Amino acid sequence: MAEALLRPAGEPPAPDPALVPRRTSAGRVLLRTLAVLLLVACGVLTLGAVLSNTGPAGLVVGLALAIVPVFPVVAAFLWLDRYEAEPPALLLFAFGWGAFVATLVSLAVNSASSVFILQAGGEASATAVFVAPVVEEVSKGTGVLLILLLRRREFDGVVDGIVYAGMAGVGFAFVENILYLGRSFLESGGGAAVATFIVRCIFSPFAHPLFTMATGIGLGLAARYRSPAVRVLAPLVGLLVAILLHGTWNASASLGFNGFVGTYVAVQIPLFVAAVVIALLVRRREARLLRRHLVAYAGSGWLTAAEVRMLSSLHERARARDWAGRTLGPVARRSMRGFQEQASELAFLRERMVNGTAAHDAQDVELRTLQTMWHLRRGFLPQPVAAGR
Repeated sequence: MAEALLRPAGEPPAPDPALVPRRTSAGRVLLRTLAVLLLVACGVLTLGAVLSNTGPAGLVVGLALAIVPVFPVVAAFLWLDRYEAEPPALLLFAFGWGAFVATLVSLAVNSASSVFILQAGGEASATAVFVAPVVEEVSKGTGVLLILLLRRREFDGVVDGIVYAGMAGVGFAFVENILYLGRSFLESGGGAAVATFIVRCIFSPFAHPLFTMATGIGLGLAARYRSPAVRVLAPLVGLLVAILLHGTWNASASLGFNGFVGTYVAVQIPLFVAAVVIALLVRRREARLLRRHLVAYAGSGWLTAAEVRMLSSLHERARARDWAGRTLGPVARRSMRGFQEQASELAFLRERMVNGTAAHDAQDVELRTLQTMWHLRRGFLPQPVAAGR
């Protein structure tokens, strides 16, 4: 493993402007513009499709009820992502992709498939069991794949895959719930809408996010390893698992109340427990990864041993931010938070460098990150600190 950069004697220079990439290059602006236009266009078309199925009153009722589970489910994924918070713009893109692009594609393909299957003499439930899981998981997963391909530096591994996939699933479930709730209200009144709300928003708010998490885990593994086999097979296996879980869940709806409850107990509850266990394990791995890689920078003079211990623990990070805020005020608290975020970026960058998956300019980014951390330290610890050895 390559040695960590040795801190120069004296005060390290500020980040070299020549090494700092421009925030708004023409390519980045064009990419963001295209993404916004795509989401807006698909959003308008999706709204029109939902409105045609629910009517104005159904749309309002569906929207009011469907938004209820969004906040706790999103909060759960953000809680998981505390060591290295993903950029809000990418989280919004993942949510918007699931809500508008994946939903619109699924509505179009599922509707066309349903008509074709019925004309061919097939069962109406065939679309929900065999077509919808494939179309919906592929369309949701495509948004996560785009983030991996276009914003590789923001996609460090399994946790990021889970978070982005979860956000895409939440967005998809949100709009789908509006459709089902609004249609129930339009066709059968408030009682039916409440029953639908209980089944979809109370008992199974994590269903779509959990299915798509399987794809996210596969893409996260692909981001971590250089092996071509892993990079191809892991996402495909993850997608296949997502489709199978989704198909099993949809099939339970055709088995009556007892069949639905049985599937819920046998599949949904164990799946939720397994997802929680996996999420906690991969987050614990992130803590070990931070400790292992940041120790190298303590040995080369950029950090102290105490800082490494603090940066490797979510509890200690929170205490450090609280201490900085109480001691020197909100500016110091922001400096401490920035210091912690940069440390996470540094550790994950070093992990990519060790695995051979880092970009060609990784060493420049490493130096710039270290210099930024050193100068952020001034905001919460004005006096020079002794370099740990």
